[in-house]
Amino acid sequence: MIAADAIRALLHATLAVLIFAGAARIWQIVVIEALFGAAQAFFQPAYSGLIPQTVPESLIGDARALSESMANVAFLIGPVLATALVLGVGAGEAFVFDAGTFVLSAILLARVRPRPRGEERAPESLCAGLRGGWREVRSRTWVWVTIAVFAGAVMCVYSQWYALAPAIARDLYGSAGVFGVLESFAGVGAVLGAIVSIRWRPARPLRAGMLLVLAWPVQDLVFAVGAPLALVCVCAFATGFGFSLLIIWWETALARHIPPNALSRVSAWDWMGSLALMPLGYVIAGPLAATLGARTVLAVGSAIGLALLGLGLAPHQTRALGDGANAASTEQFAPDIAVEASTEA
Repeated sequence: MIAADAIRALLHATLAVLIFAGAARIWQIVVIEALFGAAQAFFQPAYSGLIPQTVPESLIGDARALSESMANVAFLIGPVLATALVLGVGAGEAFVFDAGTFVLSAILLARVRPRPRGEERAPESLCAGLRGGWREVRSRTWVWVTIAVFAGAVMCVYSQWYALAPAIARDLYGSAGVFGVLESFAGVGAVLGAIVSIRWRPARPLRAGMLLVLAWPVQDLVFAVGAPLALVCVCAFATGFGFSLLIIWWETALARHIPPNALSRVSAWDWMGSLALMPLGYVIAGPLAATLGARTVLAVGSAIGLALLGLGLAPHQTRALGDGANAASTEQFAPDIAVEASTEA
Protein backbone atom coordinates (compact mmCIF):
# COMPACT_ATOMS: atom_id res chain seq x y z
CA MET A 1 0.00 0.00 0.00
CA ILE A 2 2.85 2.38 0.80
CA ALA A 3 4.47 1.56 -2.54
CA ALA A 4 1.17 2.20 -4.34
CA ASP A 5 0.86 5.58 -2.62
CA ALA A 6 4.45 6.47 -3.50
CA ILE A 7 3.90 5.55 -7.14
CA ARG A 8 0.69 7.59 -7.34
CA ALA A 9 2.39 10.58 -5.72
CA LEU A 10 5.26 10.34 -8.22
CA LEU A 11 2.89 10.03 -11.18
CA HIS A 12 0.82 13.08 -10.31
CA ALA A 13 3.93 15.07 -9.38
CA THR A 14 5.27 14.21 -12.85
CA LEU A 15 2.02 15.37 -14.43
CA ALA A 16 2.25 18.62 -12.46
CA VAL A 17 5.78 19.22 -13.79
CA LEU A 18 4.58 18.62 -17.35
CA ILE A 19 1.74 21.10 -16.86
CA PHE A 20 4.06 23.73 -15.35
CA ALA A 21 6.42 23.29 -18.31
CA GLY A 22 3.57 23.58 -20.81
CA ALA A 23 4.57 20.20 -22.20
CA ALA A 24 1.59 18.06 -21.18
CA ARG A 25 0.13 16.08 -24.09
CA ILE A 26 -2.94 13.88 -24.23
CA TRP A 27 -0.93 10.69 -24.70
CA GLN A 28 1.21 11.52 -21.66
CA ILE A 29 -1.87 12.09 -19.51
CA VAL A 30 -3.38 8.80 -20.73
CA VAL A 31 -0.21 6.85 -19.88
CA ILE A 32 0.16 8.49 -16.46
CA GLU A 33 -3.47 7.87 -15.52
CA ALA A 34 -3.29 4.26 -16.76
CA LEU A 35 -0.31 3.67 -14.48
CA PHE A 36 -2.15 5.51 -11.71
CA GLY A 37 -5.10 3.13 -12.13
CA ALA A 38 -2.77 0.13 -11.99
CA ALA A 39 -1.32 1.35 -8.69
CA GLN A 40 -4.85 1.94 -7.40
CA ALA A 41 -5.69 -1.66 -8.31
CA PHE A 42 -2.94 -2.89 -5.99
CA PHE A 43 -3.94 -0.54 -3.17
CA GLN A 44 -7.65 -1.32 -2.85
CA PRO A 45 -7.50 -5.10 -2.23
CA ALA A 46 -4.71 -4.60 0.30
CA TYR A 47 -6.76 -1.92 2.05
CA SER A 48 -9.73 -4.29 2.27
CA GLY A 49 -7.53 -6.77 4.09
CA LEU A 50 -6.00 -4.18 6.42
CA ILE A 51 -9.02 -3.26 8.54
CA PRO A 52 -9.49 -6.76 10.04
CA GLN A 53 -5.81 -6.67 11.05
CA THR A 54 -6.08 -3.36 12.89
CA VAL A 55 -9.36 -3.49 14.83
CA PRO A 56 -10.99 -6.13 17.08
CA GLU A 57 -13.31 -8.49 15.23
CA SER A 58 -16.35 -7.11 17.05
CA LEU A 59 -15.60 -3.64 15.63
CA ILE A 60 -15.00 -4.62 12.00
CA GLY A 61 -18.47 -3.46 10.96
CA ASP A 62 -18.06 -0.11 12.71
CA ALA A 63 -14.62 0.35 11.18
CA ARG A 64 -15.98 -0.38 7.71
CA ALA A 65 -18.80 2.10 8.30
CA LEU A 66 -16.38 4.82 9.41
CA SER A 67 -14.10 4.15 6.46
CA GLU A 68 -16.98 4.22 3.99
CA SER A 69 -18.48 7.39 5.46
CA MET A 70 -15.13 9.19 5.22
CA ALA A 71 -14.70 7.98 1.63
CA ASN A 72 -18.18 9.21 0.73
CA VAL A 73 -17.51 12.61 2.29
CA ALA A 74 -14.28 12.78 0.30
CA PHE A 75 -16.14 11.92 -2.91
CA LEU A 76 -18.54 14.78 -2.20
CA ILE A 77 -15.85 17.32 -1.30
CA GLY A 78 -13.21 16.17 -3.80
CA PRO A 79 -14.75 17.54 -7.01
CA VAL A 80 -15.54 20.87 -5.32
CA LEU A 81 -12.01 21.17 -3.93
CA ALA A 82 -10.45 20.15 -7.26
CA THR A 83 -12.50 22.74 -9.13
CA ALA A 84 -11.56 25.42 -6.61
CA LEU A 85 -7.86 24.57 -6.92
CA VAL A 86 -7.87 24.50 -10.72
CA LEU A 87 -9.79 27.77 -11.00
CA GLY A 88 -8.06 29.44 -8.07
CA VAL A 89 -4.39 28.53 -8.49
CA GLY A 90 -4.11 26.32 -11.58
CA ALA A 91 -4.12 22.70 -12.74
CA GLY A 92 -0.44 22.14 -11.99
CA GLU A 93 -0.86 23.27 -8.40
CA ALA A 94 -3.92 21.02 -8.07
CA PHE A 95 -1.86 17.98 -9.06
CA VAL A 96 0.91 19.01 -6.64
CA PHE A 97 -1.70 19.09 -3.88
CA ASP A 98 -3.00 15.67 -4.97
CA ALA A 99 0.50 14.20 -4.99
CA GLY A 100 0.96 15.55 -1.48
CA THR A 101 -2.11 13.70 -0.25
CA PHE A 102 -0.57 10.40 -1.34
CA VAL A 103 2.69 11.27 0.41
CA LEU A 104 0.71 11.95 3.59
CA SER A 105 -1.16 8.66 3.18
CA ALA A 106 2.12 6.75 2.80
CA ILE A 107 3.53 8.39 5.95
CA LEU A 108 0.44 7.50 7.96
CA LEU A 109 0.40 3.92 6.63
CA ALA A 110 4.04 3.51 7.64
CA ARG A 111 2.95 4.03 11.26
CA VAL A 112 0.29 1.29 11.13
CA ARG A 113 1.21 -1.93 12.91
CA PRO A 114 -1.25 -4.62 11.79
CA ARG A 115 -1.73 -7.80 13.76
CA PRO A 116 -0.36 -11.06 12.30
CA ARG A 117 -2.84 -12.75 9.96
CA GLY A 118 -2.55 -16.16 11.54
CA GLU A 119 -0.67 -18.73 9.49
CA GLU A 120 1.90 -16.88 7.42
CA ARG A 121 2.66 -18.18 3.96
CA ALA A 122 5.92 -18.02 2.09
CA PRO A 123 6.14 -15.25 -0.52
CA GLU A 124 4.38 -16.30 -3.71
CA SER A 125 4.17 -15.09 -7.27
CA LEU A 126 1.33 -12.95 -8.58
CA CYS A 127 -0.11 -15.89 -10.53
CA ALA A 128 0.06 -18.16 -7.49
CA GLY A 129 -1.68 -15.53 -5.39
CA LEU A 130 -4.44 -15.17 -7.98
CA ARG A 131 -4.90 -18.94 -8.13
CA GLY A 132 -5.15 -19.13 -4.36
CA GLY A 133 -7.67 -16.31 -4.27
CA TRP A 134 -9.73 -17.94 -7.02
CA ARG A 135 -9.90 -21.19 -5.04
CA GLU A 136 -11.36 -19.27 -2.10
CA VAL A 137 -13.84 -17.44 -4.35
CA ARG A 138 -15.14 -20.43 -6.27
CA SER A 139 -15.58 -22.51 -3.12
CA ARG A 140 -18.17 -20.04 -1.79
CA THR A 141 -21.29 -19.67 -3.88
CA TRP A 142 -22.32 -16.39 -2.26
CA VAL A 143 -18.99 -14.82 -3.22
CA TRP A 144 -18.65 -15.82 -6.86
CA VAL A 145 -22.33 -15.31 -7.67
CA THR A 146 -22.27 -11.78 -6.23
CA ILE A 147 -19.12 -10.91 -8.16
CA ALA A 148 -20.58 -12.30 -11.40
CA VAL A 149 -23.87 -10.49 -10.92
CA PHE A 150 -22.14 -7.16 -10.36
CA ALA A 151 -19.89 -7.68 -13.39
CA GLY A 152 -23.01 -7.77 -15.56
CA ALA A 153 -24.83 -5.02 -13.66
CA VAL A 154 -21.86 -2.65 -13.85
CA MET A 155 -21.72 -3.11 -17.62
CA CYS A 156 -25.47 -2.67 -18.13
CA VAL A 157 -26.24 -0.01 -15.52
CA TYR A 158 -23.12 1.83 -14.34
CA SER A 159 -21.38 2.23 -17.70
CA GLN A 160 -24.55 3.24 -19.53
CA TRP A 161 -25.41 5.76 -16.82
CA TYR A 162 -22.11 7.61 -16.93
CA ALA A 163 -21.86 7.41 -20.72
CA LEU A 164 -25.41 8.51 -21.53
CA ALA A 165 -27.04 10.25 -18.56
CA PRO A 166 -25.47 13.73 -18.99
CA ALA A 167 -26.79 14.03 -22.56
CA ILE A 168 -30.18 12.63 -21.55
CA ALA A 169 -30.37 15.12 -18.67
CA ARG A 170 -29.77 17.97 -21.11
CA ASP A 171 -32.53 16.71 -23.43
CA LEU A 172 -35.08 15.98 -20.69
CA TYR A 173 -34.45 18.70 -18.14
CA GLY A 174 -32.72 21.40 -20.16
CA SER A 175 -29.26 21.14 -18.60
CA ALA A 176 -26.52 18.55 -18.29
CA GLY A 177 -25.94 20.04 -14.84
CA VAL A 178 -28.92 18.02 -13.63
CA PHE A 179 -26.63 15.00 -13.81
CA GLY A 180 -24.38 16.63 -11.22
CA VAL A 181 -27.39 17.31 -9.01
CA LEU A 182 -28.34 13.63 -9.13
CA GLU A 183 -24.79 12.61 -8.26
CA SER A 184 -24.91 14.96 -5.29
CA PHE A 185 -28.11 13.35 -4.03
CA ALA A 186 -26.47 9.94 -4.40
CA GLY A 187 -23.43 11.17 -2.47
CA VAL A 188 -25.55 12.48 0.40
CA GLY A 189 -27.41 9.17 0.49
CA ALA A 190 -24.11 7.30 0.63
CA VAL A 191 -22.88 9.35 3.58
CA LEU A 192 -26.15 8.78 5.45
CA GLY A 193 -26.04 5.06 4.64
CA ALA A 194 -22.58 4.74 6.15
CA ILE A 195 -23.73 6.53 9.30
CA VAL A 196 -26.87 4.38 9.57
CA SER A 197 -24.83 1.19 9.22
CA ILE A 198 -23.17 1.90 12.57
CA ARG A 199 -26.50 1.27 14.31
CA TRP A 200 -28.40 -0.91 11.85
CA ARG A 201 -27.26 -4.54 11.94
CA PRO A 202 -29.72 -6.74 10.03
CA ALA A 203 -29.60 -10.45 10.79
CA ARG A 204 -29.05 -11.16 7.09
CA PRO A 205 -26.93 -8.22 5.92
CA LEU A 206 -26.08 -9.47 2.44
CA ARG A 207 -29.73 -10.12 1.64
CA ALA A 208 -30.70 -6.70 2.99
CA GLY A 209 -27.95 -5.00 1.01
CA MET A 210 -28.89 -6.72 -2.25
CA LEU A 211 -32.50 -5.66 -1.78
CA LEU A 212 -31.55 -2.05 -1.04
CA VAL A 213 -29.27 -1.78 -4.06
CA LEU A 214 -32.18 -2.58 -6.38
CA ALA A 215 -32.75 1.19 -6.21
CA TRP A 216 -29.71 1.52 -8.51
CA PRO A 217 -31.28 0.23 -11.76
CA VAL A 218 -34.63 1.70 -10.73
CA GLN A 219 -32.98 5.14 -10.64
CA ASP A 220 -31.72 4.70 -14.21
CA LEU A 221 -35.10 3.40 -15.37
CA VAL A 222 -37.21 6.25 -13.98
CA PHE A 223 -34.64 8.70 -15.37
CA ALA A 224 -34.75 7.11 -18.82
CA VAL A 225 -38.55 7.27 -19.04
CA GLY A 226 -38.55 10.97 -18.16
CA ALA A 227 -40.03 10.80 -14.66
CA PRO A 228 -40.35 14.03 -12.65
CA LEU A 229 -36.96 15.26 -11.50
CA ALA A 230 -37.98 15.12 -7.83
CA LEU A 231 -38.66 11.38 -8.15
CA VAL A 232 -35.33 10.78 -9.88
CA CYS A 233 -33.57 12.68 -7.08
CA VAL A 234 -35.25 10.45 -4.48
CA CYS A 235 -34.11 7.37 -6.42
CA ALA A 236 -30.57 8.77 -6.66
CA PHE A 237 -30.52 9.31 -2.89
CA ALA A 238 -31.80 5.74 -2.36
CA THR A 239 -29.12 4.42 -4.72
CA GLY A 240 -26.32 6.04 -2.76
CA PHE A 241 -27.86 4.94 0.53
CA GLY A 242 -28.25 1.33 -0.59
CA PHE A 243 -24.84 1.06 -2.21
CA SER A 244 -23.11 2.43 0.86
CA LEU A 245 -24.77 -0.13 3.12
CA LEU A 246 -24.16 -3.00 0.70
CA ILE A 247 -20.45 -2.19 0.38
CA ILE A 248 -20.02 -2.03 4.16
CA TRP A 249 -21.95 -5.25 4.79
CA TRP A 250 -20.27 -7.05 1.88
CA GLU A 251 -16.73 -6.19 2.97
CA THR A 252 -17.59 -7.00 6.58
CA ALA A 253 -18.93 -10.39 5.46
CA LEU A 254 -15.72 -11.09 3.54
CA ALA A 255 -13.63 -10.11 6.56
CA ARG A 256 -15.59 -12.45 8.84
CA HIS A 257 -16.03 -15.44 6.54
CA ILE A 258 -12.77 -15.52 4.55
CA PRO A 259 -9.48 -16.67 6.13
CA PRO A 260 -7.44 -13.58 7.06
CA ASN A 261 -4.42 -14.65 5.02
CA ALA A 262 -6.61 -14.99 1.90
CA LEU A 263 -8.73 -11.85 2.29
CA SER A 264 -6.66 -9.52 0.12
CA ARG A 265 -6.50 -12.08 -2.68
CA VAL A 266 -10.27 -12.58 -2.56
CA SER A 267 -10.72 -8.80 -2.55
CA ALA A 268 -8.51 -8.58 -5.64
CA TRP A 269 -10.85 -10.98 -7.45
CA ASP A 270 -13.82 -8.99 -6.17
CA TRP A 271 -12.50 -5.73 -7.62
CA MET A 272 -11.24 -7.32 -10.83
CA GLY A 273 -14.35 -9.40 -11.44
CA SER A 274 -16.92 -6.76 -10.56
CA LEU A 275 -15.31 -4.16 -12.84
CA ALA A 276 -14.16 -6.50 -15.62
CA LEU A 277 -16.96 -5.62 -18.04
CA MET A 278 -17.15 -1.90 -17.27
CA PRO A 279 -14.90 -0.88 -20.22
CA LEU A 280 -17.03 -2.97 -22.57
CA GLY A 281 -20.10 -1.14 -21.30
CA TYR A 282 -18.54 2.19 -22.22
CA VAL A 283 -17.51 0.89 -25.65
CA ILE A 284 -20.99 -0.33 -26.60
CA ALA A 285 -22.90 2.62 -25.10
CA GLY A 286 -22.24 5.04 -27.97
CA PRO A 287 -23.01 2.74 -30.92
CA LEU A 288 -26.12 1.37 -29.22
CA ALA A 289 -27.35 4.88 -28.39
CA ALA A 290 -26.78 5.99 -31.99
CA THR A 291 -28.81 3.03 -33.24
CA LEU A 292 -31.58 2.68 -30.65
CA GLY A 293 -31.57 6.01 -28.85
CA ALA A 294 -29.85 6.85 -25.56
CA ARG A 295 -32.99 6.63 -23.44
CA THR A 296 -33.89 3.22 -24.86
CA VAL A 297 -30.40 1.87 -24.20
CA LEU A 298 -30.43 3.19 -20.64
CA ALA A 299 -33.90 1.76 -19.97
CA VAL A 300 -33.05 -1.67 -21.39
CA GLY A 301 -29.74 -1.75 -19.52
CA SER A 302 -31.57 -0.87 -16.30
CA ALA A 303 -34.08 -3.67 -16.81
CA ILE A 304 -31.28 -6.17 -17.43
CA GLY A 305 -29.41 -4.91 -14.37
CA LEU A 306 -32.54 -5.24 -12.24
CA ALA A 307 -32.95 -8.85 -13.38
CA LEU A 308 -29.28 -9.63 -12.70
CA LEU A 309 -29.40 -8.19 -9.19
CA GLY A 310 -32.53 -10.23 -8.56
CA LEU A 311 -30.62 -13.34 -9.61
CA GLY A 312 -27.97 -12.40 -7.08
CA LEU A 313 -30.48 -13.25 -4.36
CA ALA A 314 -31.13 -16.70 -5.79
CA PRO A 315 -28.42 -18.65 -3.89
CA HIS A 316 -29.53 -19.76 -0.44
CA GLN A 317 -26.14 -18.73 0.97
CA THR A 318 -26.65 -15.14 -0.13
CA ARG A 319 -30.08 -14.95 1.47
CA ALA A 320 -29.13 -16.80 4.65
CA LEU A 321 -25.62 -15.49 5.31
CA GLY A 322 -25.61 -14.01 8.79
CA ASP A 323 -23.54 -11.31 10.39
CA GLY A 324 -20.97 -13.86 11.48
CA ALA A 325 -19.90 -11.94 14.56
CA ASN A 326 -20.88 -14.79 16.85
CA ALA A 327 -20.26 -17.72 14.52
CA ALA A 328 -17.62 -20.29 15.35
CA SER A 329 -14.40 -19.74 13.48
CA THR A 330 -14.68 -23.11 11.78
CA GLU A 331 -17.97 -21.95 10.29
CA GLN A 332 -16.73 -18.50 9.38
CA PHE A 333 -13.98 -19.87 7.17
CA ALA A 334 -15.65 -22.99 5.79
CA PRO A 335 -16.68 -22.79 2.13
CA ASP A 336 -20.14 -23.41 0.76
CA ILE A 337 -22.11 -23.60 3.99
CA ALA A 338 -24.84 -21.47 5.42
CA VAL A 339 -22.88 -19.88 8.21
CA GLU A 340 -25.82 -19.66 10.54
CA ALA A 341 -28.35 -22.43 10.75
CA SER A 342 -31.20 -20.14 11.67
CA THR A 343 -33.33 -18.88 8.81
CA GLU A 344 -35.04 -16.10 10.69
CA ALA A 345 -34.88 -12.67 9.05
